Amino acid sequence: MSNANLSWLYLLIAGLSEIGWAVGLKYTEGFSRPLPTVATVAGMIVSFYFLALAMRAIPLGTAYAVWTGIGAVGTVILGMILFGESRDLARLACIALILAGVVGLKWLGGAGSAQ
Repeated sequence: MSNANLSWLYLLIAGLSEIGWAVGLKYTEGFSRPLPTVATVAGMIVSFYFLALAMRAIPLGTAYAVWTGIGAVGTVILGMILFGESRDLARLACIALILAGVVGLKWLGGAGSAQ
């Protein structure tokens, strides 16, 4: 696997970890529950670690936007599944726009100079 592809894999792991810790925040109940709190903080550490690795080859703006996009889309979807949050058409359309932006940045952002 090339460095560029590996960096995108790192970014995917970082984004998925962001979903985990964002959802985990709900279960910590304001950091009052120890086990969910520890799991959430661990997810944060994993997410930031892999984001930092990805930024070795992916430009900052691209990496950060993709990372937050993955996190946002995944968290909204899990919010719908786990917590019964709204699934109205306008909300789904907005999620699709975020997803389109993430895909566009992957295609157009490339793994050029990360300086």
